[in-house]
Amino acid sequence: MPEITPRGLTGLAFGGDYNPEQWPEAVWEEDVRLMREAGVTLVSVGIFSWALLEPAPGAHDFGWLDRSLDLLHGAGIRVDLGTPTVVPPAWFYRAHPDALPVTADGVRLEFGSRGAICHSNPAYRAAAADITTRLAERYGDHPALAMWHVHNEYGVPVSACYCDTCAARFRRWLERTYGSVEAVNEAWGTAFWGQRYASLDEINPPRATPTVGNPAQALDYRRFADATMRENFTAERDILHRLSPGVPVTTNFMTALSQCDSVDYWAWGREVDLVTNDHYLITDGRRTHVNLAMAADLTRSVAGGAPWLLLEHSTSGVNWQPRNPAKAPGQMARNSLAHVARGSEGAMFFQWRQSRRGAEKFHSAMLPHGGTETRVFREVTELGASVRSLAPVRGTRTEADVAVLWDWQSWWAQNLDWRPSQDHDARERADAFYEVLYDRHLTVDFARPEDDLSRYPLVVVPALYLMTEAAGDNLRRYVEGGGTLVVSYFSGIVDEHDAVHEGPCPGVLRDVLGLTVEEFSPLLEGERVRLTGPGGADVHADVWTEFVVPRGAETVWTYADGLAAGRPAVTRHRLGEGTAWYVSTRLGTDGLATVLARAAEDAGVPPRDDLPHDVEVVRRSGDSGRFLFAINHSAADAKVPLETPGTELLTGERAAGRLAVPAGAVRVVRLDG
Repeated sequence: MPEITPRGLTGLAFGGDYNPEQWPEAVWEEDVRLMREAGVTLVSVGIFSWALLEPAPGAHDFGWLDRSLDLLHGAGIRVDLGTPTVVPPAWFYRAHPDALPVTADGVRLEFGSRGAICHSNPAYRAAAADITTRLAERYGDHPALAMWHVHNEYGVPVSACYCDTCAARFRRWLERTYGSVEAVNEAWGTAFWGQRYASLDEINPPRATPTVGNPAQALDYRRFADATMRENFTAERDILHRLSPGVPVTTNFMTALSQCDSVDYWAWGREVDLVTNDHYLITDGRRTHVNLAMAADLTRSVAGGAPWLLLEHSTSGVNWQPRNPAKAPGQMARNSLAHVARGSEGAMFFQWRQSRRGAEKFHSAMLPHGGTETRVFREVTELGASVRSLAPVRGTRTEADVAVLWDWQSWWAQNLDWRPSQDHDARERADAFYEVLYDRHLTVDFARPEDDLSRYPLVVVPALYLMTEAAGDNLRRYVEGGGTLVVSYFSGIVDEHDAVHEGPCPGVLRDVLGLTVEEFSPLLEGERVRLTGPGGADVHADVWTEFVVPRGAETVWTYADGLAAGRPAVTRHRLGEGTAWYVSTRLGTDGLATVLARAAEDAGVPPRDDLPHDVEVVRRSGDSGRFLFAINHSAADAKVPLETPGTELLTGERAAGRLAVPAGAVRVVRLDG
């Protein structure tokens, strides 16, 4: 099956969100001239324009959009055309105030921001279908059209509404999902606290209650809210497919684990023609390039390994964090090309011209307030030339070494109330394990717990609280077949209904890990424990300990103090042809690195000691050849070994032996053969 890409692009995409409606038409000619100067090939248009396209009910004004698209087409710039359904006009809410979402506390949110939508509301659904239809009928065969862009960042800032319309729709969803109120009672365990229902009509959304509500109900409501948003997306997508055949349809994801937790992107990835993603650095003092790599790997995995497209990131600082530092010189190019290395078919930004008004006027842009005589615009123009030179990379796929299991629904379940410790954070563990793999210079695929994992020598499970019986069986087969598995604590505990698996913990992972857990023993804030390992080597841990009982597993590290003193802390279990490791506490970076080094040795994954720290080396390959990306995030010049000589695409120079990568620079080698 051919991969779907934006129509009309022969190289990688370069550009960003373009909002001509924010500016007098006299500015548009300058915009297009400067876009050509910067090497822009694709812009996203119309995402927030519903109030301008339909200024009054049933009265439409497409003239300004006609002129803008024609101007872009005349300059050879392709268009990602948005359906503006993320912000209905003020007149719509005046006519349909019930389309505004209601919080779990019963507060109806107001118009005046973005994304204030009850996705169950029939008036919203009808109006969204109407404006989408009119856009598709008018622009479905426009020569500038490269792809359609539905809505914007579903789930941000509102994913779930708790109004009466949603309550009725939730009951219908439960009937389709379970078939009867008896099945709902069984799945939710409503015998606890006397919550049993005699009829589906008695069920409401998990609104504010005197104390903690039913966790299984809350988990199902997350699923319902996600499915309802997805229904709205597919309704618009199907209109566009019907009226604009052959044009790809997407919506921009936010897969970075720190930025959006309300969307099951595994499910959404199957519905879009092309996976696209928005990514912004979280500047909290950590190594931002590691989170960037993780987000890119996760996005590529949601795309099934196929190329995807970075639809938004920033040229420099953002405006919505407590502190918003500028990017250092050269960082924008490194960020952009790191996404390309990990599968993106280009680099797009929010936005082209920096706004003078509104909530995001201090968010950086390709063309800043300061104009063309700025560092940012010079770097944008240089990056445009670099992206153009990487056209041969288009259509190739990133090569991965190992897999990390991730599941959004497990994350939802673990983050519900009344868990053993509020200090245990699934995302933090995913970040921590990923960072160690990154520092071993291993490229990661993320995978679903029930995916075929046989091609990966090493699979890591950093935090998978919810796991089905099928997933447990899948991991057992993986290890028996010769794979190496590393599992972190509080994994495999509950089923899809948040019910603890029968028998001792860790539930469906008992057999593959060769152990049981008698009791969780979380630590108090600030507490640490010491672990003693092979050769007397000590490591320290915090947050969590367990009373582990080996049932075939060997003890590798032992708790040296704390309530679990003398008991196993890290174990290793031979099963069939493979090995399963278990880490029952929260290890820091050094401890994790030690455990994963041992597991990598079991898996036959060699160390890459010849690669410098913070120099990222990633490969893409396909019909057009093999490409090595070397991205130097450090302040020192570096050298990267090349297995075969090749041509460096950004400089045009030949490269052999050891590739010189200056501090802060990127090199991309098309390898010979």
